[in-house]
Amino acid sequence: MSLFRATVKCLISIAKCNTKDTELALQAYKFTMNNKLSRITRQPAPICLVTVKCMLYLTLSRVRETPPHWSFQTGGSCFCYNSGRTLLISKIGGDFCQNYIILKGNYYKLEHLSSVDSELLCRANRYISHHLPIHHHSSPATPPVWSDQVWPVGMAMMEEGARSCLLQSRSSLEQDIRASYLMDHMISDGVLTGDEEDRIRSKPTRREQAAALLELLLRKDNQAYISFYNALVRESYGDLASLLHNSLPLVSPEAEKSFSDGGTRYVQAVLSEGGVPQRPVVFVSRPALMNRVREKLYRLQKEPGWVTVFGMAGSGKSVLAAEAVRDHALITECFPGGVHWLSIGQLDRSDLLVRIQSLCFRLEQQSQEKDPSSSLHRPPGSLEEAKERLRFLMHRRYPRSLLILDDIWDSSVLKAFDIQCRVLLTTRDRSLADCVSGPKSEVAVESGLEEGQALEILALYVNRKPQRLPEQARSIVRECKGSPLVVSLIGALLREFPDRWAYYLHTLQQKKFKRIRKSSSYDYDALDQAMAASIQVLSEEHRELYIDLTVLEKDVKVPAKVLSVLWDLEPEEVEDVLQDFVNKSLLFRDCHHRPYLYYLHDLQLDFLAEMNRSGLESLHTKVVRQYQQRYSKGPPTSGDEECLYWFRFLTYHMAKANLTQELYSLMFSLDWVRTKAQIMGPAHLINDYLEYSTILDKEVRGHFQEFLSLNGHQLEQRPFPDVVQLALSQPDSSEVYRQALLQAQERATRGGLYLDWVNKSSLKSLSRLVVQPHQGSIYSACFSHDGTKIASCGSSKTLRVFKSTSGEKLLEIQAHDDEVLCCAFSPDDHLLATCSSDRKVKVWNVERGTLMRMFEDEHEEQVNHCQFTNTRRRLLLATCSNDKFMNTKLWNINKPSSQNTMFGHLEPVNHCCFSPDDAYLSTSSSDGTLKLWEVSSANEWKSIDVADMFPEQREQTEVMVKCSTWSAGGRTIICAARNAVFVFDVETAAMLLEIRTSRLSTVQYCHACPSSNLVAIALSHYAVELWDIETSKKMADCSGHLSWVHGVQFSPDGSLLLSCSDDQTIRVWETNKVHTSSAVCLKRDSDVLFNNGDITVVAADNRNRLQVRGIDMESSVICLSPFSSLPLSPQVLEVPSGTSLATLQGHTRAVLHCQFTPEGHTLITSSEDTTIRVWRWRTCECVVLEGHKEQVRCFSLLTTTPSSETHLLSWSFDGTIKVWDMSSGERLQDLVCHQGAVLACDMSPDGQLFATTSADKTAKVWSSASWECVRLLNGHQDCVRSCRFSWDGRRLATGDDNGEIRLWNVKDGTLLKICSRDNKDAMDSLHGGWVTDLHFSPDNTVLLSTGGYIKWWNVEKGEALQTFYPTGANLKRIHVSPDFSTFVTIDNIGILYILKKVE
Repeated sequence: MSLFRATVKCLISIAKCNTKDTELALQAYKFTMNNKLSRITRQPAPICLVTVKCMLYLTLSRVRETPPHWSFQTGGSCFCYNSGRTLLISKIGGDFCQNYIILKGNYYKLEHLSSVDSELLCRANRYISHHLPIHHHSSPATPPVWSDQVWPVGMAMMEEGARSCLLQSRSSLEQDIRASYLMDHMISDGVLTGDEEDRIRSKPTRREQAAALLELLLRKDNQAYISFYNALVRESYGDLASLLHNSLPLVSPEAEKSFSDGGTRYVQAVLSEGGVPQRPVVFVSRPALMNRVREKLYRLQKEPGWVTVFGMAGSGKSVLAAEAVRDHALITECFPGGVHWLSIGQLDRSDLLVRIQSLCFRLEQQSQEKDPSSSLHRPPGSLEEAKERLRFLMHRRYPRSLLILDDIWDSSVLKAFDIQCRVLLTTRDRSLADCVSGPKSEVAVESGLEEGQALEILALYVNRKPQRLPEQARSIVRECKGSPLVVSLIGALLREFPDRWAYYLHTLQQKKFKRIRKSSSYDYDALDQAMAASIQVLSEEHRELYIDLTVLEKDVKVPAKVLSVLWDLEPEEVEDVLQDFVNKSLLFRDCHHRPYLYYLHDLQLDFLAEMNRSGLESLHTKVVRQYQQRYSKGPPTSGDEECLYWFRFLTYHMAKANLTQELYSLMFSLDWVRTKAQIMGPAHLINDYLEYSTILDKEVRGHFQEFLSLNGHQLEQRPFPDVVQLALSQPDSSEVYRQALLQAQERATRGGLYLDWVNKSSLKSLSRLVVQPHQGSIYSACFSHDGTKIASCGSSKTLRVFKSTSGEKLLEIQAHDDEVLCCAFSPDDHLLATCSSDRKVKVWNVERGTLMRMFEDEHEEQVNHCQFTNTRRRLLLATCSNDKFMNTKLWNINKPSSQNTMFGHLEPVNHCCFSPDDAYLSTSSSDGTLKLWEVSSANEWKSIDVADMFPEQREQTEVMVKCSTWSAGGRTIICAARNAVFVFDVETAAMLLEIRTSRLSTVQYCHACPSSNLVAIALSHYAVELWDIETSKKMADCSGHLSWVHGVQFSPDGSLLLSCSDDQTIRVWETNKVHTSSAVCLKRDSDVLFNNGDITVVAADNRNRLQVRGIDMESSVICLSPFSSLPLSPQVLEVPSGTSLATLQGHTRAVLHCQFTPEGHTLITSSEDTTIRVWRWRTCECVVLEGHKEQVRCFSLLTTTPSSETHLLSWSFDGTIKVWDMSSGERLQDLVCHQGAVLACDMSPDGQLFATTSADKTAKVWSSASWECVRLLNGHQDCVRSCRFSWDGRRLATGDDNGEIRLWNVKDGTLLKICSRDNKDAMDSLHGGWVTDLHFSPDNTVLLSTGGYIKWWNVEKGEALQTFYPTGANLKRIHVSPDFSTFVTIDNIGILYILKKVE
């Protein structure tokens, strides 16, 4: 200690010196650098050095007018420096250091002093754990109060005043205390030994034990007195502790917290005299609640009245009531007559009389001490006399005083205090005050503390900082919903057994409430007793109804209508019963909903479940039977809260009731699936099949689960799709398809329209789940590290988190002001980072959906990507942006600014990725390079010039490196650029493998599997590919997306793969089930021959081969334009042999359309070369029709019979219509029809009219006799792409690129109907895409249209009759059989659909 004193003296002498004594100061500083100082203070050297350096710095930087003053305490290593104006307080304790400055009466944390150099700040802040706010004082400030480990030094014997106080209070203490409750605390404080405890416990009676404890205490020192006082405070012996308070030798920190924090000494005296319990040692403020109580108490200032504080058992009502009156202004202004506390509980009349007698005696005794002339009266002999005596005392001797009645249970007890005075009462029954007269107000006490408050209580009990509590602490708080009672009970147990966190958590989870006991003076020995007491006060009838609530699920709020079904009572009767439960704090009501919703606290529900364990099955059976009785004709479909409850929990009740067969019938019913999906969405259904998978038939469950998983995105659309039609696309062996076909056949007899996909057996979906989480493109999606959740973001500016098994939404946040470009989970899945085009980076709490941190000042351009470190050792966040130079940053999320910036890229950085061990960070840039950085130093380690891999293209265009990913072991790194993926060795930077994809596609993203050699590649041509980087072999094609795929990611175990796309969907694939597709993908250009029920389909495939599909075909000649050996030369082939009959050469560019004349001898072709050629294909003779200035995509014959002279009508992107004589090639008519490209043309059945549509958003009807426009049809808001006359020629249908279809009266050009949906669908179009083809039924009653999907419309009403959703999209055209019963088309991913009407 001498060395420390010498150092302090040295510093004092320096403070007295002038500035010329700098050398002496430097010597003192060097002296403090010696490690001996740290050994003396028993602290690590850096902490002491920082503290002493702080004091030294301030000493040298100020000129003092008065001598400084130093004081220090060796036990706690506390010392302070006071110069009159400035006070430095330093405390070294444990593993932290706190430094504060009090300057001119204000507290300042050390970092607020601008005069302290940055090095000093960095070192000091490393050890400062608490922020001290600035307080303004009118008097000299005092240092913060230290923890209870700081004891005064040199106290061997108890002070005489303290010893005398113990002797004077001995009889009161012996009479009331329970020594066993207090000794545990004193042993923890180290003032009592185990042997001494055993000797005291050996005494036979409680009073003898108390006497032995006091006798032992009188032989000990001041620390024992303070420990004993603190134990009284902790165990709620507030009245006894107040007897000892004034004689405390030195107020301990806990006593300081218990008294001085609560007000002035006047307040202490008033509350002590009135028997108000002192603040418990382990105390966390609830300011909002306390202020509400005080607000109500201020209303009693001018007149008597009642304030009721109500809440469930253990919610902290008593502590709150005592805390509310711990206020100087409140007492002096409202209750100058004093505050009097009376604990009630469950009492009979005799016990109540004793309590009132005791209160009256105490009031008279206090009155006599103030006025010796007043005399004591005999105790009142009856309740009526006691009530009158109390009335007299409160009105005459204690006017304007407050009576606090704690824990009132019975209205008859409360009536005894109806004496027109000011009363604050605590109770579990909200309605108790209804029985008394006078003004009333109430304050509801929430059943649980906030998580931070509950953790603070646990931390105080175990003497730790909240952030250093184990993970089980949070779980305990969540399990009990922050119940103050449970948290305090478990905290007290943990103080005695600090290693039992897991045990008490398990006890709570297993509902073993009897084991959660506390050795204390609480009214109930265990948690179950406290809860049972509330139920016992109910009437027998209501008790039975309350027990029925055992069937409710946790965290579920139910409307009264549900309980009306369960109890078979009128809703009004049910509401009356529930009101009684709410009044007694046995039930909670959510008043934010109309009608009200009711719920139980988790502890109440757990207690009921434990109490009724043997009868649970019968209770759940009762629920099911009551439901079946009420809804015997079908489930409710109102969509209100009652309806939602039954759809959500009926299966739960059936499973709990063990009604297996009824559960089968319900869950394997397509009707139930349709109704529940329409009301609640498909995710809840999928969850049901997953949750009850062990008790359901595996095969049938798989059928329904697969149907919902792959069609969930369709079932989210509005208007709601026809589930029967969706189910008809399931495999023929599926139970879903079997039920759908039966229902379709039955509805068809009543005029319903359903289509059966007859050739679907050859196709198998590879997706496991399809989800549509956003309305807009999805740019990023990622798995949580436990694989149970998926987060996604995109152009909708939102962040969404959902279950990876079912797609059920867990969280949705409006995250940014612009498109959200990336999202990433932290290693522990507690946090989510997002970055955006708005140049901001945000970190979110996943569980609460709250914003934890926002970085908005450092990136000046859009932030493209973000990623957390992979391990929990050191949590960092990496971001990269479009900034020119400072485009890659590392962030410590606990700091407001970036930790490091990587300099090196001169163009935007598109992607960043940590290595598996977090040692390196890779960045991919538009400058054509891939760079590797050391995370610890932020220095560039390696740079790979990926642009060199494209020598033939580098000079023409820039090479952009899109992304990079590390292999599982971190030895190789994979990056994507243009249409290629490269694998590099990390150590040597040598290229190991190159994967080239289609030249027509670009790689958007790649990700390496963490458990294998696979790498997933997202492509712009709507596909996902899996490659093995060891064998350089493509392992799988994952097709199903309808637009660009922006991202892919494997799950942490590699079993699943997700992909996200511009088509607004996320698809989840099972890695081991996807494979390289052997199915042929057809191109959309096709022709179909319908022949007496036989169907022949001809189309080119993705390998440029001609595919002819059909059965029982006769030889027919059908021509398409193959792209094999001669891509510009049409070929005529024989079907089905495929023999080439002719090759027709002449076109100089791609052939776009070809058609035989009805007799089959002439073939007409049109081309991108702007010409039309008429071939005699057997002789290869050709007539060339020239005149169009742009490509000719289509044409039409103007003949009605094969024998008549034929003319040809052609249209082009040049905006013209031309009429040709096919024999001579003469141009008969040349009409400039539109200001934009002509997109479609159709002839009326009688050949008198033809219609044209254009990119100029108009349609026109022309006369084929006069060649003049007879009707101009305006109204479309986008390009008009298709048109079709009805068979009777009276109507014209037109379709545009916005998905809208209009029906026109051909005679006068009036608009008849608009066929469209009320809202746009997932593809941001009324038809899922452009309306590309239209067909009328022969009877003109039905209109068929194609776009993103196929729709059938009622022509008269303009309403949709049916919709078929293909797997792909962008249908180009559809072929219709003459009887309008069979429909054939091909989607954009090459799937052929042959649809037949269900008869």
